[in-house]
Amino acid sequence: MGDTSFGIEPEVLKSVAEEISVLHKDGVEIAIVIGGGNIFRGLHSSDYGMARVPADHMGMLATMINSVALGEALNNMGSETRVMSAIDMNKVAEPYIRARAMAHLKKNRIVVLGAGTGNPYFSTDTAAALRAMETQAEVLLKATKVDGVYDSDPEKNPHAKPYTKLTYQEVLGKNLKVMDLTAVSLAMGQDLPIIVFNLRKKGNIKKVLYGQHVGTLIAGEK
Repeated sequence: MGDTSFGIEPEVLKSVAEEISVLHKDGVEIAIVIGGGNIFRGLHSSDYGMARVPADHMGMLATMINSVALGEALNNMGSETRVMSAIDMNKVAEPYIRARAMAHLKKNRIVVLGAGTGNPYFSTDTAAALRAMETQAEVLLKATKVDGVYDSDPEKNPHAKPYTKLTYQEVLGKNLKVMDLTAVSLAMGQDLPIIVFNLRKKGNIKKVLYGQHVGTLIAGEK
């Protein structure tokens, strides 16, 4: 969305695709779960006078618009990409099948996973945690618009303090709003580390994947 109020900003799309493509060409296996908040948020269903379930279905469709856009941007940069959907839309994307997604990754293709979990009431964060575990990911990266996890909303409180590291229990106990708590619980169950970082700062994706201290690490006690 960039600095606009709605939709896809072409320069942001290009910038994100460039960063991902560079890492892909370095040999990193990448699966991407995309949200749809720049187009429609199911959580805002009451604003439109509609029930939550159809609103969530609209949100899933919004993620597919973003998924197709990113998939095309990555293909245009020479990174072979496959867009997969958790809901059936065979004319637009492949159906999400875990074994097929794993095969694409082994063939050095980027996998873009749209439509969340395919079920209402589940956030994109939860979909990301689920897909990360299904594809045996080493780490779940939560790309956002702030520099990591804070003790309060940094966009509302200029004195909010950032965390460099948190345990899953601390995130749940403090009710920190960095991710859907269901997603954090899922990650905790499989000891899947989460790194929360600012997508808007160019080069951050590479810094994170090459071990530099960026954002906030959420992991177990050890």
